[in-house]
Amino acid sequence: MSGGEVAGILVAVFWAILVSFLAVALARLAQTLRATTRLVADVTEQAVPLLADASAAVRSAQTQIDRVDAIATDVQEVTSNASALSTTVASTFGGPLVKVAAFGYGVRRALGGRKDDLPAGDPRRTVIVGRTVSRREKRKPRGKRD
Repeated sequence: MSGGEVAGILVAVFWAILVSFLAVALARLAQTLRATTRLVADVTEQAVPLLADASAAVRSAQTQIDRVDAIATDVQEVTSNASALSTTVASTFGGPLVKVAAFGYGVRRALGGRKDDLPAGDPRRTVIVGRTVSRREKRKPRGKRD
């Protein structure tokens, strides 16, 4: 055999090995693509019902938000009405009630006598442990007993 024939056989063997590796790689790539296709199909089958449920939940939430908004508007109206009523009651009855209270206090003071009308010479007295002591008297500090 000549050198050209040996070189041709080597190139043919090398080419056969390369084609075999490429065939194995393409077969594995085909399996991966089939698995990916199955996965995408499964995700699509599960995602469509989930999206429908999510859409229904969003619609329900929007309905509830609309209801809460209506309730908040009603509460705001009730609050403003209560505030107006309280202002009206305060302005209607507040002044006369203060006058009646002041009149009652004056009558009690007039009928009950004034406590400030004590004679100047009579000092107030303090009761300490059963005896009466004038405030002018110095109290002995409490200390240790002998």
